[in-house]
Amino acid sequence: MKSVRLHPDGLRLEEIPRPEPGPDDVLVRVHAAAITRDELTWPTDRLPATPSYELSGVVEDTGEEVIALTPFDRDGVAAEWAIVPRSVLAPKPAGLNHQEAAALPMPGLTAWQALVVHGELSEGQRVLVTGAGGGVGHIAVQLAGRLGAVVVGDGETCDLLFDTIGGEPLTRNAGGAQRIVTVAAEAPGADYFIVEPDGEQLAALPELQPQVDSVFALEDFEAAFARLEQRGKRGKVVLSVAT
Repeated sequence: MKSVRLHPDGLRLEEIPRPEPGPDDVLVRVHAAAITRDELTWPTDRLPATPSYELSGVVEDTGEEVIALTPFDRDGVAAEWAIVPRSVLAPKPAGLNHQEAAALPMPGLTAWQALVVHGELSEGQRVLVTGAGGGVGHIAVQLAGRLGAVVVGDGETCDLLFDTIGGEPLTRNAGGAQRIVTVAAEAPGADYFIVEPDGEQLAALPELQPQVDSVFALEDFEAAFARLEQRGKRGKVVLSVAT
């Protein structure tokens, strides 16, 4: 099968054997895989490695359309086939195509874990999201609205401040917040966390519309990763694998 592989000297598209699932895994035919800035620095202790940790595809054995955020400590999903732990799979949202669906798992789970798990956001509470137009921020704003919260603007008081960018926006708004959750960096008084794969949480997400910046064929992986570094990017960069 074709797979993008990260080596010490860079990325290559290679032919490698199709993987075989273990007892707690499933084999997924990848239709689309989303990529994230800086992710090529994550697996440097286990090269060669396959990048991308967000997919939309079809389970080989059942034909079920699924999405997933896959574990960061194993091979990713920028390939024609991927082995995915059963516990991180969720049904693909019916209203999204595969490219859109692949753009949902990381921002969707980050927003859910920030607002629901760590932030304990309740209906009617006021929430402020820094970086509200960014990849995670725009999903967090949608999710907060679906949860019945009131999304407020920069400088307003709030029950929960969800910080996605750190720096001065966090400092400027921290004083008016009852609770602070951040994914940007550890900060005094803030609950900092790193998103974790979770199929049940992913399945619990309400209808959300992730923004897709651009879609590239798997063979155009170099252009896709270059797009991550360019200015003006809005939304996720996605690799289209199967049609």
